[in-house]
Amino acid sequence: MIRVMVFLLLVALGCQANAALLHASVDRTQLSIDETLELTLEARDAAVFGKPDLQPLDDLFEVFDTRQLNRLSNVNGETRSVTRWLTTLRPKRTGHVVIPSLQLGELRSQPIALLVQESRSKDDSTQLAPIFIDASLDHDSVYVQAQVILTLRIFHSVSLYDDSSLSPLQMPEALVERLGDPRTYEKTINGVRHGVIEIRYALFPQRSGELLIPGQLFSATTVAVGNSLLGPRPGRSTQVKSPNIPLHVKAKPADYPPGIPWLPATELTLVEAWSPEPAQAMHGESLTRSLLLKAKGLSSAQLPSVGTGKAAGLRRYPDQPSLADEVGTDGLTGSREEREALVPVRSGELQLPVVEVVWWNTLEDRLERTTLPARTLQVAENLGLEQAPLEPMQSSQPSRRPALLWPWQLSTAVLFLTTALGFGLWWRARRQPAVLRALQPGPTPRSLLDDLRRACQANDTQTTRQALDAWARQQPETLADMAARFVPLSDALDGLNGALYSETGQRWQGDALWQAIQTLPPAATPSAVQEPGILPPLYPR
Repeated sequence: MIRVMVFLLLVALGCQANAALLHASVDRTQLSIDETLELTLEARDAAVFGKPDLQPLDDLFEVFDTRQLNRLSNVNGETRSVTRWLTTLRPKRTGHVVIPSLQLGELRSQPIALLVQESRSKDDSTQLAPIFIDASLDHDSVYVQAQVILTLRIFHSVSLYDDSSLSPLQMPEALVERLGDPRTYEKTINGVRHGVIEIRYALFPQRSGELLIPGQLFSATTVAVGNSLLGPRPGRSTQVKSPNIPLHVKAKPADYPPGIPWLPATELTLVEAWSPEPAQAMHGESLTRSLLLKAKGLSSAQLPSVGTGKAAGLRRYPDQPSLADEVGTDGLTGSREEREALVPVRSGELQLPVVEVVWWNTLEDRLERTTLPARTLQVAENLGLEQAPLEPMQSSQPSRRPALLWPWQLSTAVLFLTTALGFGLWWRARRQPAVLRALQPGPTPRSLLDDLRRACQANDTQTTRQALDAWARQQPETLADMAARFVPLSDALDGLNGALYSETGQRWQGDALWQAIQTLPPAATPSAVQEPGILPPLYPR
């Protein structure tokens, strides 16, 4: 109990020191007792000299080497000096461990809470291998289109050159998202120090049933120990493959409401914001309403549009949605922000309907409904607006209709002007020498398709979007019509749009889009029967 109270006190002190100019961060907050982590201390004050005092770490950690990095950054035309100290630490005990506040001159860093667990030993046969891969899933069974995290840890007790590579994870029956860059640290196994390369993926299975996650091939060149008489020994190429992992994918529950997008998530929130406040609503003046939908365990491309419904007395002008994905310890957290301008066309009370999102809680395994309550807007009369003209009083004499321009006079004037213009152009052309102009050949459908293929293979989102629009303009139907009748193309376009408008700069793979373009069936006639798509529908039953 005392240990927990001390832990909470240190965390509270860390909140007070959060404004310090010496910023502290770690590459991860959960690790084993025999693993290392990297502590980063950053100072953005050019007048600070020396090194941080690391002596408070000696009681709780083994402190290894410290590296210092200096760089200059330009923010709004102002040059700033940034100094970083990278220190490798290994905890000495398990449980909740707090990295204490460190001092550099008059600057202090904030404490950081860690969770140190017991070590998980390997079999003797595995420990003896100089390089081996450990692959694991956070769940053995998930719902269709729900997130499951695959973690690959590459252990090596020998030094490796910088040419190591890992084969890409390809699963036609699942969407694969890589969670950030690989993390490197060290782990001691049976007294042997191993380097660890950790790579995480978020997988979203697209069909129910049994799936097999294929193994990945790790290729590296080991550094030879010692020198021969002829010079340094060349390194030896080594390849190690991770094991295949089975995954059970559950179908959508039968009690899920039909006709509603399937949203399996661990947590979902829906909030709104107004500018200006609704209490300041006035007749004829615009209000901006923002709806932010965030879901843990789903990507932003999976989130549907939040329907706000119709409201009498309001004109709605929606904006393009903003999509973003955030990578955390629990995987992906997708967000979708929709903004719209609301203009009251009359004063008085205006009713906004309830906004509801139905989703499935994968932690509690039950149906959830997240709602925003109905809202009543009190719209004030705007005295600055011009008063609408009153209806004319009825008179005993019939009103005289305004005289209109005679149609034959207008048509005669137009005919005279076009005739004079045509005669003048003909006279000018008659006086010019004949010139044969060479026709400029335009792009062919084949060249446009080749440009699209090269852009997809290069994984370039902007070039792919331009090449896709140019190719679609020469097709007999629009890009929206092709996506509406071919589900793989619609999914690929959602992924491309999510990468284009993502604020986090997510990586995008163009293989799915190019595959969808290649397998796009021709437009069917009304009497023809449409063939089913290759991939399952976006919201399976």
